[in-house]
Amino acid sequence: MQENPMRQIRIEKITLNIGCGDDKQKIEKAQKLLEMLTNRKPVITKSKKRSTFGIPKGKPLGVKVTLRKKPAEEFFERTLKAFDNNVKNSNVDSSGNINLGVREYIDLPNVRYSPQIGMFGLDVAVTLERPGFHIKKRRIKKSIIGKSHKIYKEDAINWLKRRGVNVE
Repeated sequence: MQENPMRQIRIEKITLNIGCGDDKQKIEKAQKLLEMLTNRKPVITKSKKRSTFGIPKGKPLGVKVTLRKKPAEEFFERTLKAFDNNVKNSNVDSSGNINLGVREYIDLPNVRYSPQIGMFGLDVAVTLERPGFHIKKRRIKKSIIGKSHKIYKEDAINWLKRRGVNVE
């Protein structure tokens, strides 16, 4: 029996994030790194409100870039190779999203160390979706997406296993 095409899980987006604190040189180097890894222009993330740590509102704190469709699929495959196709069970949250932390960018395949950039780690957040999920983003008081259409942790783990990833 063939699976319903509306139940298939796919990658909606991958968000790469590097937190730098308030060091402007680090932010510039992180921008160069993300541009080198993805061939996309990264965005500087800023603080949203004043925190208890004394960080003022609007202060640059890091850099991020979002990948969708085919570039997201390709980057996800490269990231899995850095982890030898092993993902921990704790890397998958209850909403079915996968979060991976790359300690050093040179762990990714076919990436060489650059002395101008230095050494950085990055966070890789993989957001999964099913066809029709864009409806939940509409401004309607009640969520239209049914419980059977949502992605849970078990669904994401099964999706990873079908792709040949070991989930520990």
